[in-house]
Amino acid sequence: MAKKKVVKKVVKRKVLKKVPRKKHIRSKIGNSKKKTGKATKKKESKKPPIKIIDTAQKNDNSEVIHIDDMYSDWFIDYASYVILERAVPSIHDGLKPVQRRILHSLKEKDDGRYNKVANVVGHTMQYHPHGDASIADALVVIGQKSLLIDTQGNWGNILTGDKAAASRYIEARLSKFALAVAFNAKTTEWAFSYDGRNKEPINLPVKFPLLLAQGAEGIAVGLACKILPHNFHELIDGCIAVLRKKKTQLLPDFLTGGLMDASDYNGGLRGGKIRVRARIEKTKNKRLLKITEIPFGTTAGGLMDNIVAANEKGKIKISKVEDITAEKVEIHIHLPVGLDPDTAIEALYAFTDCEISISPNFCVIEDDKPKFLRVDELLKKSALHTKELLKWELEIRLRELQDKWHYSSLERIFIENRIYRRIEDCTTW
Repeated sequence: MAKKKVVKKVVKRKVLKKVPRKKHIRSKIGNSKKKTGKATKKKESKKPPIKIIDTAQKNDNSEVIHIDDMYSDWFIDYASYVILERAVPSIHDGLKPVQRRILHSLKEKDDGRYNKVANVVGHTMQYHPHGDASIADALVVIGQKSLLIDTQGNWGNILTGDKAAASRYIEARLSKFALAVAFNAKTTEWAFSYDGRNKEPINLPVKFPLLLAQGAEGIAVGLACKILPHNFHELIDGCIAVLRKKKTQLLPDFLTGGLMDASDYNGGLRGGKIRVRARIEKTKNKRLLKITEIPFGTTAGGLMDNIVAANEKGKIKISKVEDITAEKVEIHIHLPVGLDPDTAIEALYAFTDCEISISPNFCVIEDDKPKFLRVDELLKKSALHTKELLKWELEIRLRELQDKWHYSSLERIFIENRIYRRIEDCTTW
């Protein structure tokens, strides 16, 4: 057999020539380019100050607005907003906006039963546009003071510093005291909420010096507020004394107890200062001291850590510290052999948080402006405001009774004089 010839086809491939890439030239603004791609150097000219021009007025004597002017205006607006709407309470009801909105939401949901805090927080968000965390924290602070809100569940402990449980686990409702003194729709001024869908109270008609009872603390832009709490019964007696035109002298009172030196209180104004001490008791066992009350603003756990830190630095001498705080504060301090208890107590006051100083700053919002007032001035304004609210409520009640009597009289005349006979044959209204 003849062999088959194998023919190979030769395919000519086109060879692509490599084209050199063009160099990308990055130039600064103001530098010119040459054809070769090299940038020429020029002296950098000084940049003029940035100006923002209102284009709407550009053709007609346009006004130049400098950034520093804009910053000063915006800063003042921001500072005013923080002061008025977030950090400083109102003089009329003693509440910050978030607290007022929480109480208003609780009133709207009030049916005598407890509500989940998570539900209350969600309802309040239609009035307060700053997130659920701030609402939940403010609600817990109000609930821990046991005056306006009845609580159920783990709401934390102001003595130990333990936090409250998550908002889905705890419940709240308005207390009977709050329902009696803080709400009356007929004497409340209303305003639209931030989105215009609902109405919220400008101020609640609180008939009690709530601000002095609960206290308040806030930090604004260039301004701080620190109002200390006062005793409930002393506030009632003080309001009666104001109405009888007598002088009043109120001093702070703390839920945590303790000993207080208020000789430099200065009526709560700036520059004043009070010293608060823990109550340290000696026992029959000379090597054991008990702390049963702690200064305002501290916790049992924080105080114990502070004592341990002072011992490690060599400022005090102790052998052991035990914190067995539950419903009441109880911290046991064990002393080394040979140490005098009185000397140990003085060292605890000198080098630990067993003694602290507090600087009050009574700042409130009145007529949309921050004002610094004394305690007796706040109490007087609150008592007179309560008097006006009660007078207003009585006048409203009087008008309602007069209207009721008037309609009752018309009904009696209508029936006695048989006026209905005159309209029996009428066919139209």
